[in-house]
Amino acid sequence: MRPKKSLGQNFLTSQSVVDKIVETANLNPKDVVLEVGPGKGVLTQALLEKAGKVIAVEKDDALIYLLKEKFAQEIKEEKLVLVRGDILKFDFEEHGLKKSNYKIVANIPYYITGEFLRSVLSSDIQPSQMVLLVQKEVAERIARSKKESILSLSIKVYGEPKYIQIVKAGSFNPAPKVDSAILSIENLSKKFFDEVSEERFFEVIKTGFAHKRKLLLSNLSVLKEKEEIKKAFVKAKINEKARAEVLSLEQWLLIVKII
Repeated sequence: MRPKKSLGQNFLTSQSVVDKIVETANLNPKDVVLEVGPGKGVLTQALLEKAGKVIAVEKDDALIYLLKEKFAQEIKEEKLVLVRGDILKFDFEEHGLKKSNYKIVANIPYYITGEFLRSVLSSDIQPSQMVLLVQKEVAERIARSKKESILSLSIKVYGEPKYIQIVKAGSFNPAPKVDSAILSIENLSKKFFDEVSEERFFEVIKTGFAHKRKLLLSNLSVLKEKEEIKKAFVKAKINEKARAEVLSLEQWLLIVKII
């Protein structure tokens, strides 16, 4: 079966990587797992061996047919629920998924990474953990970089991202042009927003990152008078010449509270 570029298909072929993903997810027979883009079912097979139930969402009709044949027994036993559809339009509640009663484990297409993370993390039915194969650069930006970004902050307000390991391009068929990495996001919640408005927080950080060449002080001055911003910087111990990327999540929280 020829992979479809339009669907971002790069099938995982490395058993050692599959084993590491499953190990990171720390599954037990009571767990319900949502898998995005099961492909030919290499990861699906391993998930079925550890979890109590797997809900696999696949967009490709040809792969749905293949998976129905491969996992006929598991589907009959209702251990595997195969859903034909787009994960970005998936109805979580319709399939019995509620806050923290499931985990997401997936080799997601690169092109939906940002939108998928935003939609799941900001929803009221967050999983208890996410273990994802994403572009190495994206995983590093989220969990390893000393410089923050809108993406990294958008993950950290909801959970704790951990960079697990690099996955070389040769672990896939066809091999993508870049390496990937296993990213785990744990301890998911919305507790961060007990203190500030979710909408206001994102409005402020997006404004702060709006013009990369400008100082943070100049960017934020569209929200409040510059002198007021300067006072907020003093309280948050931020240098007036700082740029958005050097602020910690805690400093952003202080800024949002003050302005």
